[in-house]
Amino acid sequence: MSETTALGLSARTGGVMVAFTVVFTAVMAFTYDATREQIQASATEEKMKLISDVLPGATYDNALLDDYVQLGPTRELGLDEGGRVYRARKAGQPAALLLEATAPDGYSGRIDLIIAIAADGGISGVRAVSHRETPGLGDYIDPKKDKDRKSPWITQFADLKAADLPACKVKKDGGQITYHTGATISARAVTNAVARAARFAADNQNRLFAATRGGPL
Repeated sequence: MSETTALGLSARTGGVMVAFTVVFTAVMAFTYDATREQIQASATEEKMKLISDVLPGATYDNALLDDYVQLGPTRELGLDEGGRVYRARKAGQPAALLLEATAPDGYSGRIDLIIAIAADGGISGVRAVSHRETPGLGDYIDPKKDKDRKSPWITQFADLKAADLPACKVKKDGGQITYHTGATISARAVTNAVARAARFAADNQNRLFAATRGGPL
């Protein structure tokens, strides 16, 4: 093969690759645009399902996901990179705060939580959003993995009123939160994170509800 022929072949191959890249990029862009709204709608639906587990829909009437405050790094909530606090309102009045929080000291690392705190300071509900706790041992913090389907471990937080918060500790530490024998670390991490979040909400409730929508605290 002559040098001229080789150069021509290389040029044609390069042209085909460029054309393929352009076409592939265009197809991917079209697919993304065509499915973006569907993906966003699905993500919103999943988020609202999780929220409904900790905050009954009848307790608020505002567009909850649009009414939030952006937090910077917040030690009290275990948020190294910040997060959001959603504000539930009923007839324009404060109803509850929905906080993103993290328990950094789970048995297998961080446990990400969503915690609803009612305007009266009581805990409306708690759910583990993500964790890596040991299957069959510490993963009972997730109601989907808790063998007690009738009364999952994490639902006991919903019974805590503001006056009960000093007892928001596992029983081994002198509180009222039960735990599974041999799996105290996971329960303690979640319980302590919930207590810290409740205190943060109580200390900052007025500021949180007064802050500009979508703005920083």
